[in-house]
Amino acid sequence: MLSFDVVVVGGGHAGCEAAAAAAKIGRKTTLISLDPSRIGVLSCNPAMGGLAKGQLIKEIDALGGLMGINTDATAIQYRKLNSSKGPAVRSSRAQCDKNQYSAVMKQTLAQVSNLQIVQGEVVDVLVRSGRVFGVRLSSGEEIATRAVVITSGTFLRGLMFTGFDKTQGGRVGDAAAVGLTKSLHELGFRTRRLKTGTPPRLRKSSIDFSKCEQQLGDSVISPFSFYGSGASFPALEQVPCFITHTNAKTHDIIAKNFDRSPMFRGLIEGVGPRYCPSIEDKVKRFSERDRHQIFLEPEGLDVEEIYVNGVSTSLPSDVQDEFIHTINGLERAEFLKYGYAVEYDAVEATQLGASLQAKDIKGLFFAGQVNGTSGYEEAGAQGLMAGINAARMVVGGPEVVLGRNEAYIGVLIDDLVTRGSDEPYRMFTSRAEFRLYLREDNADQRLSPLGRELGLLGFEAHSRFLLKLESIERLKTSVGHTYLLPSDNVGVKLQALGTSPLKDRVSLLDLIKRPEIGVRDLADLAGFDISGFSAEVLDQVEISIKYAGYIQRDLELAQSVSEADELKIPSDFNFGAVGGLSSEIQERVKTFRPETLGQMGRIQGVTPAALASVLIHLKMPRGTK
Repeated sequence: MLSFDVVVVGGGHAGCEAAAAAAKIGRKTTLISLDPSRIGVLSCNPAMGGLAKGQLIKEIDALGGLMGINTDATAIQYRKLNSSKGPAVRSSRAQCDKNQYSAVMKQTLAQVSNLQIVQGEVVDVLVRSGRVFGVRLSSGEEIATRAVVITSGTFLRGLMFTGFDKTQGGRVGDAAAVGLTKSLHELGFRTRRLKTGTPPRLRKSSIDFSKCEQQLGDSVISPFSFYGSGASFPALEQVPCFITHTNAKTHDIIAKNFDRSPMFRGLIEGVGPRYCPSIEDKVKRFSERDRHQIFLEPEGLDVEEIYVNGVSTSLPSDVQDEFIHTINGLERAEFLKYGYAVEYDAVEATQLGASLQAKDIKGLFFAGQVNGTSGYEEAGAQGLMAGINAARMVVGGPEVVLGRNEAYIGVLIDDLVTRGSDEPYRMFTSRAEFRLYLREDNADQRLSPLGRELGLLGFEAHSRFLLKLESIERLKTSVGHTYLLPSDNVGVKLQALGTSPLKDRVSLLDLIKRPEIGVRDLADLAGFDISGFSAEVLDQVEISIKYAGYIQRDLELAQSVSEADELKIPSDFNFGAVGGLSSEIQERVKTFRPETLGQMGRIQGVTPAALASVLIHLKMPRGTK
């Protein structure tokens, strides 16, 4: 019988991060995939990052994960979203070459020591006395292990719909995992059906791009990875995307075929994401709109597929043919793949602890879309943390839990395990209470020390990190100790920048606090030499100075959250013995089983008075309770 310390089930983004993390920490690990040739595939959109998702990738990279490096190795267009807004909401996004992304990921995993790839379908998780001891494959083979990380994506009893035609599978060309849900139910897990969708792919040479608006990438680009972009950046040729729109005729065709939509006919039971509706849902819900924006995104440099972002659909293929050909530039478009919806089983994540380990079964972890999330980035972040915690559990090490005040990853996991999700969960910057502190640009400063401590971040990367910190401190000290005196020449330059002249001498640090002045203006204003500092260091110093007061406020608020999260609630705590808790609140906390006072406070319906009562009870000597 094969034996491993950690078994990872599924080779999507969560599975890749989980397997690599567990193996790099030193545990003997296997990744079991239905089809190893499909490991790391970008199942839907060819893009990585985006609003709040860019932050997640940067945090994965800062901890020593794979997604940021892999994105930089395969990106064919970079764009910084919200670049004109404040640093709290700026997010990086990149179009990737789909085939290259999967190929690079497989190459990366092949080079990870302690990691073995196995082809097969896991149909049973083997449990004895409340802890995992192995898995069983559909072939009947059993694999012994002390930790299992399930990252099954959209494959658990996956069904694909195009019109009334439905086939088993987690995505086109891949089979469904049909046996594992039964095993999870037998172990007592609650699951729900969720849905996601994907748009058609069209042949590039059949599209008239002259009728579309060209969307170029940024002229000045920065890598996703703090540590892995290398000397040749960007690694691949950069290409444009294009924008077009639906129109009244498009909407009319779709509306006339509502009765042929499996979603509207009730054939699809799963709940889909409100924030990313299908085109038929958009037309129905926003009937007053005369058009919807569509992005035509290349799926690679050497492939013909164009991803039609904005028209996810499960309408029949003949309807897709008809309405796509009404859109400017797509009149003669040829279909390479029709859009379809996927319905699949997801585990209710409130059954998991903050480490992503099941509350009732030691050694069983879940990560990715199986936890009710949507998106590569959310999956990768969960996979990384589940892999870390599985590896540490095997040797009795303490779990690693990131707080809401430490990382977007912490916000993501805390939301899932304390609140659950009735629809596929997507990260937004608005979900993070401390987003000015949890920026993507400082993810390395927040998390790289932990990545090094865990053994995920190598010596060379950590050395680069320390040099960056030294440069930031040196520049900040220098601008704090350099002064500018009033003069006619300086006054003219300041007025040209839209700010008032000086009345007294002022430090360059205080000058940067003015909204109109940045670090790069100091060279002209004061002859200050910034040539020895990278753009990354210049930006960090400018942000830290300009937003110092707001960042300090975030940190102080974060400290109060941290104190509540550090107050543990024993697993055998008797909420019924706490006076003042309503029966409704008692029922909620018994269902969600919060691990800390902070988690309890984030459960919907729990009042401040109830928290105060539990806090008092927790602080009482155990013999008096």
